[in-house]
Amino acid sequence: MGDRSSNVSFTEFQLIGFTDLKGYRPLLFIPFCIILVFSLLSNGIIMFVIAKHRKLHAPMYILIGLIATLGFFVPIYFVPRMLVSFLWNLNTITRHECLIQMFCLHFSACYQSSILLGMAVDRYFAIVFPLRYNDFVNFTNSVIFSAILSIRNGVIIVAMVGLVVPLTFCKTNMIYHSFCEHTSVVNIACNDISKNYLALSIAFGIPSFDCFVIFCSYVIIFVVIFRSPSGESRQKAIHTCTTHIMGIAVAYISVLTAFVGNRASTIPRDVRILTSSMYLLVPGIFNPVIYGLRTTDIRTHVVKYLKCNKISTF
Repeated sequence: MGDRSSNVSFTEFQLIGFTDLKGYRPLLFIPFCIILVFSLLSNGIIMFVIAKHRKLHAPMYILIGLIATLGFFVPIYFVPRMLVSFLWNLNTITRHECLIQMFCLHFSACYQSSILLGMAVDRYFAIVFPLRYNDFVNFTNSVIFSAILSIRNGVIIVAMVGLVVPLTFCKTNMIYHSFCEHTSVVNIACNDISKNYLALSIAFGIPSFDCFVIFCSYVIIFVVIFRSPSGESRQKAIHTCTTHIMGIAVAYISVLTAFVGNRASTIPRDVRILTSSMYLLVPGIFNPVIYGLRTTDIRTHVVKYLKCNKISTF
């Protein structure tokens, strides 16, 4: 496949990311394979521990479990295909598979932002209104809050991907990327893509809005914390909030790095692909470490689980 002049649209694409590396491209199999295995194992352990122990079924831990779930599934959406491409140069993806992959990746990115927002809201009510925490953070309110965010994310991402469906790809089916990222796919279309970029801007507004609310929430939280008398509860609140802020920082720094990298024309295109990949993979690498090591209840159960497994192997 290649270029052609026709009104007929391609039904398959070639994901040819990192081919500028030529003979060194297969070596990328090693780091991405390590990342995949580590993400699956570390996030899988966090998910298992939270699901198994009833003590960890509180809202804060459930949100950490959802973050781990994203860290587990997001690499599955695209890393195995990358590994096959690196080793055997099999780069073909059908148009329908491409659209499904695009939806899954962008929806997951928006949902990660929503989970971080949920964490900020949970900490806000726990610290600012501790005596009324159970009134605000209960099953009914949690379901309503989750439903609103899920509908918001779903409608916007469905619209964004839906606008890609009618596009005609008649010039080329070569996409210099390793997965179906919205901009890379849209840029090879033959049609007017102004609506697609408008939809992308609206989709990008989701994490931007969430980030603003998260920032405001933590400003208020830390004002309340530092006005409270010093003691064990204050130190615990600071520890918990700084743990969440570390997770938030990893997520949004990854987004910012990918955003700048994709728009700086002086940056080599392989570096742009790398920043896009890391934007999706870095949270799944660091979050299990951050929450697993800094959250005492999770760390205790993880250590017990690992020790039991180690003993049982002998």
